[in-house]
Amino acid sequence: MATQAVAPSRTRFGATERKDDWWRAPLITVIALTAFGIYSIVILIMGSHFLYTKGGAYYLSPFYSPDIRSWGVHITVYGFFVAWVPAGFRITCYYYRKAYWRSFFLSPPACAVEGPRGRRYQGERKFPFILLNAHRFFLYLSLVVVAFLWYDAGHAFVFRDPDGSHTFGVGVGSLLMLLNVILLSGFTFGCNSLRHLVGGRLDCFTCSGTAKARHRTWLGVNVLNRFHMQWAWVSLCSVALTDLYIRLASVGVFTDPRIIH
Repeated sequence: MATQAVAPSRTRFGATERKDDWWRAPLITVIALTAFGIYSIVILIMGSHFLYTKGGAYYLSPFYSPDIRSWGVHITVYGFFVAWVPAGFRITCYYYRKAYWRSFFLSPPACAVEGPRGRRYQGERKFPFILLNAHRFFLYLSLVVVAFLWYDAGHAFVFRDPDGSHTFGVGVGSLLMLLNVILLSGFTFGCNSLRHLVGGRLDCFTCSGTAKARHRTWLGVNVLNRFHMQWAWVSLCSVALTDLYIRLASVGVFTDPRIIH
């Protein structure tokens, strides 16, 4: 007589039939995001050494861009005033939401792995998690921030001479700032909300010139979106490393090497 297989009951936290080290990804996520969060809060509270100007350079930390002080705005918590946009963009990002739901809330900790009893994912329909649906609005603001970061990266290649004139140059800091904004652009322009913005609500991709243009743009966003997780992590690291480099150079740990004068 044929017997019917019965799926095992999974009520114990961590119960799974998986044989791989499924716990590594959630653990690494907790460590990485916690470290970045602590680092960000500390340097924003410090509110100093975020600008390197020695040798005529102008390297501005990505945590403090745009430089609203140059506009005549003087705020005590200057760093927090400008950092909330990129922070909100990452917190509400679809990839990061999956990452921290699994790693911090263990809901579930991984595919086919039992989470803590009583902790079931029920959607983001109640406060405060319903605020995560504001992701597309953070996208619009983040596009403005990325534009300022491109300006800062370009400014990093212009050095002020002792006589007040400006010349083109390349420093290690210049290259780091350029690499950082490239990685941030890959993360931002690969956003799922941007895919919907440029290609959503179209019934036909070939019915007009505008539809064809939107379709081409949508395909370009898809290329970046395919590696959205990778863009998310490498850009997170580049922001921290760029700030750390500018901070260490600003306090005099080393002098930014000028590659091209």
